[in-house]
Amino acid sequence: MRRYLAMLPLVLLTACSPSSPPPEQKPPQPKAAQNAPDNAMLGSAEWYAWVDNRLHVTDAEGHGPDRGSDEWNHAVQHRLGQEAPQLPVGSPQWQQAVDGLLRARP
Repeated sequence: MRRYLAMLPLVLLTACSPSSPPPEQKPPQPKAAQNAPDNAMLGSAEWYAWVDNRLHVTDAEGHGPDRGSDEWNHAVQHRLGQEAPQLPVGSPQWQQAVDGLLRARP
């Protein structure tokens, strides 16, 4: 009986330890980052199109302000709501903040 009681902590320790380490898993990327243009320069036509597609600034018929215009930039700011960067709208810093925010969104 003593022999069994002496082995009990060893059995419990063995039973509670993992059999093998978990496999390496890459964390899933947000969809926005998957569809984001890889080499689009901030302020480029490709980048504006991507932002417009993500936020639907232009409607289905193609009506809306010209991409990159002050009116378009303010529409983007409005669409972002409370998440909108508190930087001068349209500035390079603002574009960078918008880009980072949209890439992090699901």
